[in-house]
Parts: sequence; structure tokens; C-alpha cells
Amino acid sequence: MAEMEPDSTVATSSPAGVLTDEEIVARVLGGEKALFEILMRRYNQRLFRAALGVLGNDGEAEDVMQDAYVRAYSHLGQFSGAARFSTWLTRIAVYEALARARRRRRVVEIDAMPDSSKETLTTSTERNPEERAIDRDLRSVLETAVQALPELYRPVLVLREIEGLSTAETAECLGLSESLVKVRLHRGRALLRRDLTARSQGALAGAFPFHLSRCDRVVAAVLRRIGLAA
Repeated sequence: MAEMEPDSTVATSSPAGVLTDEEIVARVLGGEKALFEILMRRYNQRLFRAALGVLGNDGEAEDVMQDAYVRAYSHLGQFSGAARFSTWLTRIAVYEALARARRRRRVVEIDAMPDSSKETLTTSTERNPEERAIDRDLRSVLETAVQALPELYRPVLVLREIEGLSTAETAECLGLSESLVKVRLHRGRALLRRDLTARSQGALAGAFPFHLSRCDRVVAAVLRRIGLAA
């Protein structure tokens, strides 16, 4: 079992030897409910990143993941296949996170942003020992910078730059137009200093890892909530 996305496939009699999301959904609806765990393990990291992008808090992101999985399982029959299952599932998680953010009254309107939030990050040319130590852990710096973004921009940047979704997929997940996704992505990038963005390219894919212990904890909690725990 891999640490990042364990047990994401299962052997079948199909030529590819892997169940697609749609095949798993059909089999879960057909009575093989335990297969839902495969979907959770397959998309745990994506949902964690999506929820974290909206909320900026690890614990709340986990709570949202559980709620999203329970909701998806309860409404699995409503998945029509018009969009990819991963998009449908991510959209549920994003909506859950946005609802929680609204309850906290922390959604920031673009026009109401304080001027200080529009400033770019600055660094001096002389690096002290502490700064050099931080540079050696660029992933940590990236996560901190992304989490510091205003909530309007963070979800778009996380889904597009870190999770690698297309503009169309991001728009569908967030319920936005593609043009607005592009605007928010541009503004979000502008809040990150040019050299930090350039140095981050190799580390972005590994940012916000969803470790095995957390994966198992979320899966076990959801299985209990939907009545599939052993």
C-alpha cells in the first residue's frame, strides 16, 4: 500500500486489469458496497487538497472530506456520468468546504480585499542562516505561501497548479465560469513572488501530502458512518 494514494486499483478480468471509477460506481450500486473504499483511497489526496484550498485548516479539511464522502455515497445513484466521477466527487467536497467557510463568514470579496493582501512577497538578496534553512525545505515554504492566499484565490490555485485540473474542470468543481477561474488564477499567482513561483515548480506536485495514517483514519471514519465498517 503506497503512502500517497494506497490501493487505488484492483484486479479485474478486463484487459486493462483496473476498475474504472464508473465500473466501481456501478458495482457499488449493484450491491458490492465495500468497493466504495477504493474510490475513497483513490481520491483522498485530491479531496484533501481541494478542501484545504478553501478552508486553510487541516482538521476542517478532514471533516469536510468525511462529509463529502458520506454525501457522495448517499447520492451515488444520482451520478449520471455527464462529468467524470472525479469531478463530480471533487465538486461535492468543494461545496461542502465553501458551505463551512460561509458559516465561518470568512469568504473574502474581491472588491473588499485590503490593499495589504495585494502585496507580493519580498526577500532580501542576503540570505541569513535561518532563511537558508527554510529554502532547503521549499515544500514547507510553498504550503505556507499558498495557505496565506486570500480565500477567493486559494481554491483555484490549489486545483489548477497543485492538483493539476484543467481550467474547465476547476470551473466545474467550483461552480465558476472559466473566465473567472482564469482571472482568479492570475491574481493568485500575482500574490506569490516571481522567484518563489519559479523555484516551486518541482515541489508543487508533492505539496500537501495525504499520508497513510490520515488516509486510513478518514476511510475508517467514513466506513463507520455509512455502515460498512467491519
